[in-house]
Amino acid sequence: MHERTYDDFDEFAENYRNIHSENIKISGTDSYYFAEMKVRLLKQYETDSTLNILDVGCGDGATELYFQQYFPNWKIDGIDISSESIKFAQRRDLTNSTFQVYDSFKFPFKEDSFDRVFIAGVLHHIAFNQHNLLVKEIFRVLKKNGKLFLYEHNPLNPITRHLVNTCVFDKNAKLLYPWYTKKILQRNKLKPIFHQYIIFFPRTGILSKLIFLEKYLQWLPIGGQYFCSAIKRD
Repeated sequence: MHERTYDDFDEFAENYRNIHSENIKISGTDSYYFAEMKVRLLKQYETDSTLNILDVGCGDGATELYFQQYFPNWKIDGIDISSESIKFAQRRDLTNSTFQVYDSFKFPFKEDSFDRVFIAGVLHHIAFNQHNLLVKEIFRVLKKNGKLFLYEHNPLNPITRHLVNTCVFDKNAKLLYPWYTKKILQRNKLKPIFHQYIIFFPRTGILSKLIFLEKYLQWLPIGGQYFCSAIKRD
């Protein structure tokens, strides 16, 4: 029996955003909202200085739309193992972004190439016994004092687990507990900077009036996702 290494998104590339939006409609918004949110949150920690950014698992390039909006001076390299997703990303024709397919866990870049690495919702689509290899590659291509920004679904949140269990392209996904993710980063010489929980309330309806409280709840481990950062010191 073939052992899963990573999930293949080629068959979902054309309709990925529609499928995702339908799956998360309970949130009161669509797939693009959360792509933008992840970039917008970076503004708490980054300025629009000239930086080289690697987006690992960039998919169809939706995140790059918002990198261009919020950080127009950043130069983005987006990579994904899904050739079909990369085709959609390239059609966006973004001036500050380039996209390419990469082969499994060997990034097509020299060591010390990037100021920042961004990876959102990727690790749960990769076999646990491959996580170390991927994080080692992130360490390799980061410059000294370069930073990693990472987002993952939070298995401590029951709504998140439900959405993952009912999504067609998440059928093989295995969620990562926050302490496991922190351990993987530390094991591969990336020093944690911060860790916070995000997305506590739906984006429409009466409960959306409580979204302003989310900035005070970042410590509470029941957010729908978690957001963390680490730095390369060695």
